[in-house]
Amino acid sequence: MIYIHIPFCKQKCSYCNFHFSTSLNFKDEMLHAMKTEIFLRKDELQNKTLKSLYFGGGTPSILSVDEINSLIDEILKYFSFGNDIEITLEANPDDLNKQFLKQLAGTPVNRLSIGTQSFFEEDLKLMNRAHNASEAESSVKRAQDFGFENLSIDLIYGSPTSNLEIWKENLKKTVELEIPHISSYALTVEPKTTLENWISKGKIKSPKEEEQNREFYYMSAFLKDNGFEHYEVSNFARPGFYSRHNSAYWKYQEYLGIGPSAHSYNGFDVRSWNVANNQQYIKKLAAKNLAKSEEILSQEDQFNEMIMIGLRTIWGVDLLTLKRKFSGKIQDHFQEEIKSKIKEGVLIIENEHLKIPEEHWFMADGIASDLFIV
Repeated sequence: MIYIHIPFCKQKCSYCNFHFSTSLNFKDEMLHAMKTEIFLRKDELQNKTLKSLYFGGGTPSILSVDEINSLIDEILKYFSFGNDIEITLEANPDDLNKQFLKQLAGTPVNRLSIGTQSFFEEDLKLMNRAHNASEAESSVKRAQDFGFENLSIDLIYGSPTSNLEIWKENLKKTVELEIPHISSYALTVEPKTTLENWISKGKIKSPKEEEQNREFYYMSAFLKDNGFEHYEVSNFARPGFYSRHNSAYWKYQEYLGIGPSAHSYNGFDVRSWNVANNQQYIKKLAAKNLAKSEEILSQEDQFNEMIMIGLRTIWGVDLLTLKRKFSGKIQDHFQEEIKSKIKEGVLIIENEHLKIPEEHWFMADGIASDLFIV
């Protein structure tokens, strides 16, 4: 699969620490550089038939449909699309007007991931989102009107401007809109963000973990009661609508990341990442040089990643694969560390897979990290 990072946004959300620029001055140069990178890295993926193409960001919907199509055309010079390929475009609600959607419906893009975050005005103001509550709802309906049925929305819970009752209304609205996939995350205070600054100055209160815990488990129960499958800690889908892009990450498949700050993985032991600086990225590619760094993952790194990723999903960690990949000290460490966790009930073994029972999923990252080799 291929991931394309579009490093532009209209404005900076208060909680965001992703790489992007609010200036479009070098957009043309950036798109040219990305096409150059596609060419230079065309031989890195072993499988030339793609099952997933994902436009992330930033805000990919800030591009014109012609610009999106030109990137797709460039990829098709060196790769082919599987018959059931999933091509996802992340989009902000305010970009999904009728003209954009009408044009987009004529492209190979067949899935939209909409950055809704909330259907409530106060939440959106706190997050400094570019859209309002009305656009959050109407954008979904417009996308459906233009034939986009494979939709996902992002929702954020545990905000200081929210509470359990507001969260219930957000989830109810999502179900009413017949959205088949939801990615939902607790509001996190990242370093060097506007949100961190506001909290440090006492302008707003810090998110409360106990409230986020309560809202997480309400969400899980409510969405399952309404036909969703909770297939990863932060992801819910109706049957047949699992994100192919995310599922490939969680199953350790190879992927190629194009654009500044994008990451790549060869499916075995090499991970690489592009420079998180637009100007440096453009300059490097203009000279036909890649703007990436890479590392060889040690056995310990591979073990830690397999534990972290696997324990966040309904599939868990495949113990037979783990045994085949790792032996000696790593296997001894693993067997010793899981004993107490199994006794506590925070880990279980089912059908040769190690899993965290769903009632402990809110603490999944902490449980997994206890098993790491450091």
